[in-house]
Amino acid sequence: MLCDSQPVSAPPELPPLVSAALSLSGRRGFVSSTRNETGRLLATLAASRTGLLGELGTGCGVGSAWLRSGAGDNTRIVTAESDPQLAKVVAELFADDERIEVVSADWTALIERGPFALLFVDAREAKLSARDIIADVIEPGGFVVLDDFTPSAVWPPMYQGRVDTLRQEWLMDTRFTTVEVMVAPDAAVLLATRR
Repeated sequence: MLCDSQPVSAPPELPPLVSAALSLSGRRGFVSSTRNETGRLLATLAASRTGLLGELGTGCGVGSAWLRSGAGDNTRIVTAESDPQLAKVVAELFADDERIEVVSADWTALIERGPFALLFVDAREAKLSARDIIADVIEPGGFVVLDDFTPSAVWPPMYQGRVDTLRQEWLMDTRFTTVEVMVAPDAAVLLATRR
């Protein structure tokens, strides 16, 4: 709890590339993109990795921009977007950064690019059906990040009155050590480390 005498500080400024991607997202009419809270986690994790980072589901590039904001010099980022027009626009956004590659294809096109040191799974289809594939393309000790979960304080995890089987399967998969991390009161991500 803040004391009355303590000033309330503004949130940290967004990295310029993230601001540009969010601006693109607004112009393209996207009502949701990677939340800043999730983005800060992505940047933090990217800062601990070298090698190849990936994103399944580019959208307007907000997730990739967050990854880039934390990534070091020995890191490359590849992201896949199934909408060719959107992939082209995002590739233009990242044109000045040779360490980010935008692939105009669905998420499966990135699988052959592994192994990944970190993989941000932002494509719905990949979240729902690709755990086995993802396990095969993450290097040992590598991270998988899945966002857009509503926090659950019970076991088994619940969502809208039903067992959240997707979350439960990730939390119980013995190939990973997985934790649910609340990034905001209404938002959680799953962070899985490949054993």
